[in-house]
Amino acid sequence: MPIRSVMRQGLKRAVITGGLEFAHLAGRAGLMASARGMGAIFTLHHVRPRTPQAFDPNAHLEITPDFLDAAIEHLKDEGYQFVALADMPARLAIARAGERFAAFTLDDGYRNNAVHAQPVFTRHKVPFTVFVAPGLAGKTHGIWWETLTDLLRAVPHLEFDFGSGPVILPLATPFQKQAAYNRFVRFIQSDMDEAAAIARLDTAAKAHGIDPLTITERLVMREPELKSLVLNPLASIGGHTVSHRALARLSDEEARREMDQSAERIAAITGQRPETFAYPYGDRAAVSPREHRLARELGFRVAVTTEPGTILPRSFDAPTALPRISLNGLYQKPKYVGALASGIPFRLMRR
Repeated sequence: MPIRSVMRQGLKRAVITGGLEFAHLAGRAGLMASARGMGAIFTLHHVRPRTPQAFDPNAHLEITPDFLDAAIEHLKDEGYQFVALADMPARLAIARAGERFAAFTLDDGYRNNAVHAQPVFTRHKVPFTVFVAPGLAGKTHGIWWETLTDLLRAVPHLEFDFGSGPVILPLATPFQKQAAYNRFVRFIQSDMDEAAAIARLDTAAKAHGIDPLTITERLVMREPELKSLVLNPLASIGGHTVSHRALARLSDEEARREMDQSAERIAAITGQRPETFAYPYGDRAAVSPREHRLARELGFRVAVTTEPGTILPRSFDAPTALPRISLNGLYQKPKYVGALASGIPFRLMRR
């Protein structure tokens, strides 16, 4: 099973690479020009120098500062103007024909956003929005995918009960670790209560000497650091719930509370209630029209998903359900940034 899984992942990467190469060439040739729309909102997570790891299931969430620099340069060469996410609706409303805009966003509030990404944005005078979950910044919640990675790296095997009795997961090779990681992802994203599933993972991690909150403290900016970050006029802080759970799986009351309390806490930290919001995970399984409505009711002018796509003139008919383009750490070539910004891959996906 692990070998078949790795083969599928390798095939998927080959298909994506081929699609990006085609989109790059098609864009250069002027094909499907309407797919580009008026611009793009880019998603980042970690921005830091690369440290190679034999087992690195979250490599797609990490880009280097050099790649970020090259991505911005590439977009400049393609004529993009850079705007803050909160300003994008007003700026696009008065845009002239042919103008293109790009906004940069970073999810989860990792410390490396300030240490490594901020200098790149500042050098290029590019606005950026960091989406913060106060439960992470306040070190009351762990980051389960980071906890899981550290756990699987640390032990040669792991006993865990996914709900049908204990099983022993072999973890001697990167293939086996990846298979185990994928099984935990399915478990946490199943119909089970997400907080309860994460609590069971945290218990297993602690049994092996791994403290989830220590990981959070190591990786995520604390409240004083966020106060310092917003002294940069290019930086903005957006809401990202308190606990980073999939909102669509929560009750109406709990979803509203997660969104509202995150905004209230950020207002207490920065002195200003955020105008922007990013839904945790952001895909269709994690976000529903209910959350789009709640974002409007709670006063967020712009809210973003992780559904891929460019910004079209009609996008701001639903400003609390905007698509974003992930700068994926597995595909760190400037020409791929242009390929994604062309919108061609997403147009082809919908056919």
